[in-house]
Amino acid sequence: MGSVCVEELLEDLKVFGVGYEAEEVPEKLVELCMRHRLAPSDLANELVAFTTTKEEDSLLTVETLSVFEHEVLNKRVTKAHRKKDNRYSGIKDINAIQELIDVEEEEENLLDAYTTPSKGSQKRNITTPENPRSKRTLSSRSPHLLFSPNSFSPSATPSQKYGSRGNRGEVVTSFGSVQGTSWSGKGGHGSSVKLFGSSEESLTKSYKFMFQKLHDIREVLSWKIEELGDALKKHYKIEEFTSVLVPAQEPVTVLGQIGCDSNGKLNAKSVILEGDREHSSGGQVPVDLSELKEYSLFPGQVVVMESTNNTGGKLVASKLYEGVPLPFYQSTEQDEDLEQQMVLVACGPYTTSDSITYDPMLDLIDIINKDKPDVCVLFGPFLDAKHEQVENCQLTRSFEDVFKHCLRMIIEGTRSAGSQLVFVPSLRDVHHDYIYPQPPFSCYELSKDDKQRVHFVSDPCTLTINGVVFGLTSTDLLFHMGAEEISSTSGVTDRFTRILKHVLTQRSYYPLYPPSEEMNVDYENFYNYVHLPVTPDVLIAPSELRYFIKDVLGCVCVNPGRLTKGQVGGTYGRLYVQRQDAKEERKSPCVAAQVVKI
Repeated sequence: MGSVCVEELLEDLKVFGVGYEAEEVPEKLVELCMRHRLAPSDLANELVAFTTTKEEDSLLTVETLSVFEHEVLNKRVTKAHRKKDNRYSGIKDINAIQELIDVEEEEENLLDAYTTPSKGSQKRNITTPENPRSKRTLSSRSPHLLFSPNSFSPSATPSQKYGSRGNRGEVVTSFGSVQGTSWSGKGGHGSSVKLFGSSEESLTKSYKFMFQKLHDIREVLSWKIEELGDALKKHYKIEEFTSVLVPAQEPVTVLGQIGCDSNGKLNAKSVILEGDREHSSGGQVPVDLSELKEYSLFPGQVVVMESTNNTGGKLVASKLYEGVPLPFYQSTEQDEDLEQQMVLVACGPYTTSDSITYDPMLDLIDIINKDKPDVCVLFGPFLDAKHEQVENCQLTRSFEDVFKHCLRMIIEGTRSAGSQLVFVPSLRDVHHDYIYPQPPFSCYELSKDDKQRVHFVSDPCTLTINGVVFGLTSTDLLFHMGAEEISSTSGVTDRFTRILKHVLTQRSYYPLYPPSEEMNVDYENFYNYVHLPVTPDVLIAPSELRYFIKDVLGCVCVNPGRLTKGQVGGTYGRLYVQRQDAKEERKSPCVAAQVVKI
């Protein structure tokens, strides 16, 4: 066996110009192969990579091989970890899976015995055979939820803060009236989840990006101003718009887009109005807001205002026309299915910042199996680009592999519940396209049975769930717009309500321009896919900001919060929706909604 091993190895090394002189070298190579259980080709690859990084000749010596063993081979992942990586690659029956679970627990106990004294060892000291370990073990889960974080992270310990949290299941905010105390659905039976409108109006696949001309961006912004200007002109029966650059001693009506006169944050003294192309040729002029009693403005907002312009160099605004939202969708289908549906919504991250064990996700799966919601809308990030182990490059598997593990855990873990699953990507999903609008996930292959109940959609996206229109976006527009908006109000108004009102009246999932610095926007696809086709019945807009449920202009807007916040547990949302008969006068189809602690 030794001669065969060394012949193959020397032949592979010779191809890359790596030779030897000392007679002891072949014996040392055979020894390394057997000691580290490496195939000849694997050892050859490691040696070639090692020699190319050293500024020495390509002749191997015994001393060189000793350094190679110390610096490379001794730091390789152990055989036990390599077996874990390949353990789940094939399809196994329930008995085989249970054996794997038992073997893994034995290995974990053995590894625990070699750890240095730490918080982990203190935790073991207070554990007795009569009291099982508080650490979540895989054997307490269904085999269908087989998910070993150890296979892609060297430090997969549960979060102590998350495990010791209180107020689990506490309702933190409510909307509407809930009949009874329990929430439950029918597990997706009779639920219909569809993209709103035709497939051409929705983003359904990836696209090429990273190249766009300034002229094309300017065209998109001009079209946005003109389209919203036409809608306001018809609604308020305005005869004609005037150029922002023409002197006018009498009040005139002008159309344009709010901007800032510098690269800093917008304030009352730095507001400019960029006129439309048709009437103002895109001219810019400062705006004096001192005569306005109330206003709420942000960069990128399309406005119609009455103003005077004595010199042609400054607009003195006297009136702002309020934006007009799109109409609600009225279904013409005479569908008899008007039953109440339960919809669960949750937003990542699905594991705490100090752990990669995905315990919060496992708890969410338990809730789905218990309550059996008809539809579950799950927003990214599923593997967060801001997670400590991602930022520090501590994962031993590719980002895509870890993401697939997460999806497999959710899809297989909720199969018994039967709920329809909707996955919405996030710009913080480290493995996915970092562009807005963001195409649906495409790397996960669904089985034939799962294709009927699992839906991958874009960010943003408009869906109908049994005729109720849902607007979905994982982008934190509340945080982005809240940082840029300026306002002056006589009464006490809520900033969240103002921002959501802007979203509905500007008829866009992301009306802010320029966008947040963390956003990469493709404006050609932005024009096609980021506008609101109708005013949704329910708008789900997760944010880092405080959770809420609000009725804004007849649209129920929900921020369910995030499932985790740093090292502690967060919140998720649940709704009861029921489509009304098309013959009746419209009322909100959202019967009740709650935000609940995980």
